[in-house]
Amino acid sequence: MSGTRGTRVLVLNSGSSSVKYQLLDMGDGGRLALGLVERIGEQSSRLKHTPLATGGEAREWTGPIADHDAALKAVAEELARDGLGLDSPELAAIGHRVVHGGQTFTEPTVIAEAVLAEIERLIPVAPLHNPANLTGIRTARALRPDLPQVAVFDTAFHTTMPESAARYAIDVETADAHRIRRYGFHGTSHAYVSRETAKLLGKDPSEVNVIVLHLGNGASASAVRGGKCVDTSMGLTPLEGLVMGTRSGDMDPAVIFHLMRVGGMSTDEIDTLLNKKSGLIGLCGDNDMREIRRRIDEGDERAQLAFDIYIHRLKKYIGAYCAVLGRVDAIAFTAGVGENAAPVREAAVAGLEQLGLLLDAELNAVRGDEPRLISPANSRVAVAVVPTDEELEIATQTYALVGEESN
Repeated sequence: MSGTRGTRVLVLNSGSSSVKYQLLDMGDGGRLALGLVERIGEQSSRLKHTPLATGGEAREWTGPIADHDAALKAVAEELARDGLGLDSPELAAIGHRVVHGGQTFTEPTVIAEAVLAEIERLIPVAPLHNPANLTGIRTARALRPDLPQVAVFDTAFHTTMPESAARYAIDVETADAHRIRRYGFHGTSHAYVSRETAKLLGKDPSEVNVIVLHLGNGASASAVRGGKCVDTSMGLTPLEGLVMGTRSGDMDPAVIFHLMRVGGMSTDEIDTLLNKKSGLIGLCGDNDMREIRRRIDEGDERAQLAFDIYIHRLKKYIGAYCAVLGRVDAIAFTAGVGENAAPVREAAVAGLEQLGLLLDAELNAVRGDEPRLISPANSRVAVAVVPTDEELEIATQTYALVGEESN
């Protein structure tokens, strides 16, 4: 990157009624500010802004924020109060999280009209996410039309999967006509964590085979061979795979036909059931693992069953990806549950000693913000806790691409 260009990147994650943001300085990787605007379009919209660069107190206010344009203007005003405004010459680019890039976008991409058109074309396979991502992009471009803006796709890291992993066993012409295949999600997290795991082992990513377990309210697993994804648990949508906070994960697709024919449910009702009323919350009424563990400690049988089903599915994917990779060097737990729920990590690897998986109970009990090993020194497979940093990954990819474009 030329010496005249700034070193700051603003990362935007635009949801249907929210905008999460972070401002990072890529000169030292430090965070200058972060925040969240939520309940956009309501009278009780809320903005919380934390000025990390100045060490100041978090600022929060509520009031009507009509749309994403108003939300981003409010963010710009908060940043400007800290001397970090969008008009700063230090701002090199804006990086946008985009959930679905299909097969078209295999890497971060500078946003132009043709890119926007393709993201829009992919709305049928990401109806909940891509429209909101597009709104954020268009608003940011209107505010700073002169600034390079980059789309970083959740699906991009998974485009290296072989066809044997990416294709479903349905009629090929039908699948191709409707773009039905496994795309995978949480890609920025899986990319970052697999690379940081290799670093933790003192090796280059190309030398390491890693199973990444991204366990949050949404949850996904990936098999990463030599730095490239070869399989992942989420599919056409984020519904497939592991048991999640409110999503069912894997199940017999005929359940849907049964609910339509016997239960009289509409497609929208089934969609809501599987995405918002299933998983942990469907099994026991809670999707917060801390609350579920508290209930288990009090002898709650429903909470125990939900936990057992969650762990059973997780073990199945660990075993499957051991088979896919052949040789596994490390398993990395990440995201809210993966990083903080020691009982989940313990249960997930319990009984898998024959696969080389062991935990050190004392190390597993330690909480921390840094990547760390929780397996004994003599373990055949390293077990790690690696805090994810999707915003840093988006900023890093954005900054690198803008640098290439300017050379």
